[in-house]
Amino acid sequence: MRKQYYFRPSDIDFDAWDVDHLIELSANLPVKEVPLTSIRELDTVHWFGADGAPYTVRVLVRHMELVNRADLVYPVILGTVGQMMDGMHRVARCLLDGRATVAAVQFVEQPDPDHKNVRPEDVPYD
Repeated sequence: MRKQYYFRPSDIDFDAWDVDHLIELSANLPVKEVPLTSIRELDTVHWFGADGAPYTVRVLVRHMELVNRADLVYPVILGTVGQMMDGMHRVARCLLDGRATVAAVQFVEQPDPDHKNVRPEDVPYD
């Protein structure tokens, strides 16, 4: 699995959470079914355009491959107010499959970011 981060804009650049760390922190949280209609990110610029990168067919196909391979055995990870921290490809897979819900865990206390005020290209990916 490729190294992944969850990014949120900060005062300067971005705060970043290491997804492996989020998985570890959420391992004992209860799994619940969450309606896809409650996933706000489904109707936002999530993968494409937010960073100014070109939206190409090649980029779209890469994401389609990731969606098709998404393993629904693993719950998505939500932050305290329901923000998607990990699992958007799984949510997209559920939407494509015609499901109404996705399995999710949700933090009661928001974990601190692993990196503060960074650019995506400045975090370690190995």
